[in-house]
Amino acid sequence: MLQYKNIQAKPIYFLSKLIFIVFFVFPSTSNAQYWMDYKLTPKGDTINRIDKKKQKQGPWWFRYEEVRGEPGFEEEGYFYNDKKQGPWKKFSLMGDLIAQEYFIAGFRDGKQMYYNRMGDLVREESWKAVDPSNPYDTIMVPDIDHPEQMIKKIIKHESAEIKHGVWNYYDGTMGVVTKTERFVYGQPEQKMSQLPPAMIPKAAVNPSTPSSPPNKISKPAQKQKKGKE
Repeated sequence: MLQYKNIQAKPIYFLSKLIFIVFFVFPSTSNAQYWMDYKLTPKGDTINRIDKKKQKQGPWWFRYEEVRGEPGFEEEGYFYNDKKQGPWKKFSLMGDLIAQEYFIAGFRDGKQMYYNRMGDLVREESWKAVDPSNPYDTIMVPDIDHPEQMIKKIIKHESAEIKHGVWNYYDGTMGVVTKTERFVYGQPEQKMSQLPPAMIPKAAVNPSTPSSPPNKISKPAQKQKKGKE
């Protein structure tokens, strides 16, 4: 009976070693084969990934040194098919948060927040990302022949990201708003103030805002790795 138990124990031992190899060795090998380039964080996570199509994917971290008196900064966020996607953060080289931005397909969208070196909010911007392949929107305007009636008008955006919504400027030390601007599809709202409310798109009243920013991406722990071709 004891001999039978020993015979059964050996397969279990080797099976456990096989499971360890499959789950802990093979994934890292396949990961190296999938990414042409990447870096490793202290925890062993891959960042700054470049896929077989030479496109940036997933979490990225950049560092820009001071140049000609311009302060350097660090930047982190996510790429999807070589374009910034979702929340991004900027930090001073001392590690202080200086900006929170939000992107859709590489263009700013919704609320963007900027801080001074002391960490005080100094500016809130609101943008709308426009699909370059379809740079059109539909708004309601008064009919020239019948001003009491509203008709649809198609407008074309000249840029892939346009000012859209409320912009606030703050006194960083006092924390109070010193100036407010409002934009509708790139145009100051004052130009449309005498038009009926139906002309102003709903998105201008309630612009999209970014979701909660991700946790800070760990800096790479070692030199960039190259995957197998």
